[in-house]
Amino acid sequence: MKSHGPAFRKELKPLMECGICRGATVVRGIFHQLDCDHCNASGWVCATTGEPLPLPEMVQQLNLKLRSVTAELSRVRHSQGGAHEQYEQNNRRGACGTNFTGD
Repeated sequence: MKSHGPAFRKELKPLMECGICRGATVVRGIFHQLDCDHCNASGWVCATTGEPLPLPEMVQQLNLKLRSVTAELSRVRHSQGGAHEQYEQNNRRGACGTNFTGD
């Protein structure tokens, strides 16, 4: 484990929705909406401390989170298979529980 200096890789910090704006990035004023000052209008705060992250770090954290969610979504889409696999499976929607393909 490193004892000093910058980390070799950025770590994904746990984020949670802002408790003030509930992730909406704005709060209601009397006549109009105002940017939430608690979360720097990002809608997210650090889950461990509850404090807002500085904007450059917030951009990096949201980018890391977006990339991980996109990769997970891509893995799920590839594991589902294509239309030909659904065509071959018995969906039991036909007469007496037979396969119905809609052709």
